[in-house]
Amino acid sequence: MRQIVLDTETTGLEPQQGHRIIEVGCVELANRRLTGNDLHLYIHPDREIDQGAIDVHGITLEFLDDKPRFAEIAETLANYLAGAELVIHNAPFDLAFLNHEFRKLDAGHAALESAQPVIDTLAEARQLYPGQRNSLDALCKRFEIDNSNRELHGALLDAQLLADVYLMMTGGQIDIGLAADDTAAGNALASAGLAAHLSSAQHRPRVNRATDDERVSHARYLEMLAKASGDRCLWRDQEDEASPSA
Repeated sequence: MRQIVLDTETTGLEPQQGHRIIEVGCVELANRRLTGNDLHLYIHPDREIDQGAIDVHGITLEFLDDKPRFAEIAETLANYLAGAELVIHNAPFDLAFLNHEFRKLDAGHAALESAQPVIDTLAEARQLYPGQRNSLDALCKRFEIDNSNRELHGALLDAQLLADVYLMMTGGQIDIGLAADDTAAGNALASAGLAAHLSSAQHRPRVNRATDDERVSHARYLEMLAKASGDRCLWRDQEDEASPSA
């Protein structure tokens, strides 16, 4: 599955009042793995930027003086987003601006949310943590994600942080090296199953036991998951049940 974690910075709050996008940051996930195929664009808005917006993101019109207009990057952005599931924090805000920009170029442009699936991480977080702060900064703190470089908002930095938050909020980035790949060996292993592969091996695999330090780190990680999930860490519950002292 291809997902794009997306964020924008704008000249103000309302596209209906003529405000426009000045920065787009996108981070690509493929099967819940960061690919490094990110997209970062600065855009000249052909209008002034509200001082309140500058206070948030620090982007001035002078900085954007040599940057392209939206019409010049629209095709690049549309092609990059096409077919992906979009992951956005407070999705209605960013989608309103993106749809407004595309419709300025083509009045018949279909809304992005009608053409591809969208996950609103703010709505998801409010369901998981009702009554709690669910801003990006608050979620970074909840999941112990380092956002110390976020003195100002920035579309690419915020998209990178949101990608980490999304992966943690939905179960973590899972990659234990057993995913099917395009090689014959990978396909054979996937079809035969790990148990059959091990039973047919000439030598049993070496088992590396966890050290005491690793066990402590593991326990701390489970404690963090338990706190983040509202004490719904099934892995820790299963370990407690399996413990001889339970």
